Amino acid sequence: MEEYIRELMTLAHKCDCGNDHNSIPIEKIVVAKGAFADAAVFVKNKAFKHAHLIADENTFHAAGKQLTHHLTEENLGFSVCLIQPDANNDVVADEKSLVQALLELPQEADVILAVGAGTLHDIARFTSAKTGVPFISVPTAPSVDGFTSLGAPLIIRGVKTTFQMTAPMALFADLAVLKNSPQKMIAAGFGDMLAKYTSLADWKFGHLVNGESYCPLAAKITREALESCVERVEEISIGDEAGIRILIEALIMSGLAMLLFGQSPPASGGEHHLSHYWEMEFLQQNRPAVLHGAKVGVSTSLLADIYKKEFIEYITNSERLASLADHLIVKNIIANSLEITALYNEIPSSSQLGGHLAKLGGATLPKQLGIDHDLVTRSLSEAHNLRNRFTALKFLNEAVNYPKFICELS
Repeated sequence: MEEYIRELMTLAHKCDCGNDHNSIPIEKIVVAKGAFADAAVFVKNKAFKHAHLIADENTFHAAGKQLTHHLTEENLGFSVCLIQPDANNDVVADEKSLVQALLELPQEADVILAVGAGTLHDIARFTSAKTGVPFISVPTAPSVDGFTSLGAPLIIRGVKTTFQMTAPMALFADLAVLKNSPQKMIAAGFGDMLAKYTSLADWKFGHLVNGESYCPLAAKITREALESCVERVEEISIGDEAGIRILIEALIMSGLAMLLFGQSPPASGGEHHLSHYWEMEFLQQNRPAVLHGAKVGVSTSLLADIYKKEFIEYITNSERLASLADHLIVKNIIANSLEITALYNEIPSSSQLGGHLAKLGGATLPKQLGIDHDLVTRSLSEAHNLRNRFTALKFLNEAVNYPKFICELS
């Protein structure tokens, strides 16, 4: 995919969106069987002497052992940090895990290998940024789109906040390992991709109505990644090598779009805010964690009908718009009404999204994840406060002061 990255940077230099696009520091991306041998060779060719693996017990068993075997074959030193789970046996990117990762980083380590899925990458990304030791991404499941991004969603004092840290210098994904990852993680990765339906609409809406930064190139990359998954959902649902390649490459592309733009709006809108709210509630109640992609898949389905019905009905009602106090918002909505309406009409219905998730065995309703009606209702009224982005969810709550939502899907 190095050629694809070079092509992106060429397009970025020509992009006239007005944003300062980040360079993409990723030197190599390998998605193939036997990728770990390539990873060890890459580490050796970069003249690193000591690789430090950040993993947990499960991911070390799934991939870390193979990786250390190849490192040994290349006569490279290595050490391993196994992040300890919490009381619910969940690995969480909170203060305890971050401190453990920092304390166990040997002085001689000159490269970090993030061996795992989203949370372990967030911990490794934080450790890399704070110590200046570069890191390499080694995904063990096609479960999230953050492998190649800058952002690290961390739990600090019980609040989930995304911090811009550092991107990996390379990524090595072994298809044999990804193919053998739990089905629920594959379904979660697909759910994270479905979330782009609402995130892309929210991003463009915030740009048109509230002047927020936007990039057509990053939006195009994300849209293409989304469409590649939806168009080939049958292949992905089979779970064979071809389907897993489609999914992991789409997740990588989505991460590259965020990296290019420098922040997460291309891939994170109101649906992610709901997911973060649910996650923090579970943490406060000491309940077992739910996979990020599973939550955003469900939250996307939940928001789809609210956006397509209540939101569109409101912005196309001239009398209601006239009653809003923010006249600039009203003016911008009216000026861009057709485009905004088209954006949200393009989102598939809740039943269509749920059908896609069901094909992979993923949850389609909040209650299937242990999220009750009360939590759904509170999140719909409060989750928009977690990020300073003008999404349709934020508009319904703040501009319209409309706290009651149809929650039949909960």
